[in-house]
Amino acid sequence: MKIAGIHHIAIICSDYERSKQFYVDVLGFSIIRETYREARQSYKLDLHVDAHTQVELFSFPNPPNRLQYPEACGLRHLALAVEDLDGAIADLTANGVTVEPVRLDELTGKRFAFFKDPDHLPLELYEVD
Repeated sequence: MKIAGIHHIAIICSDYERSKQFYVDVLGFSIIRETYREARQSYKLDLHVDAHTQVELFSFPNPPNRLQYPEACGLRHLALAVEDLDGAIADLTANGVTVEPVRLDELTGKRFAFFKDPDHLPLELYEVD
């Protein structure tokens, strides 16, 4: 088997409109399609991250909280590649998003910083060439 890449990442949110605004207006993901699924009382918002990767944003009535421990078993965080880390941080800060101090990846020498989405899911900006 050969994996061609990551197709999508699925995220369940607690406040659909707030998360939609964050992922579209703050992070700049573009909408592919928005679907309301009556039987599930749930929205599904398909978003383009880039030409190859999508985010599926779901809303469900009363989803359980996620563990907040970064070392808990499971998905740790979603890392977003940016060419200008300082500019991306400035954009987030201008939109009221708190960004942790910039760190340096000891193995690659690349700079990165963490922030959280409206449901406190950990997201990372990772500077690439």
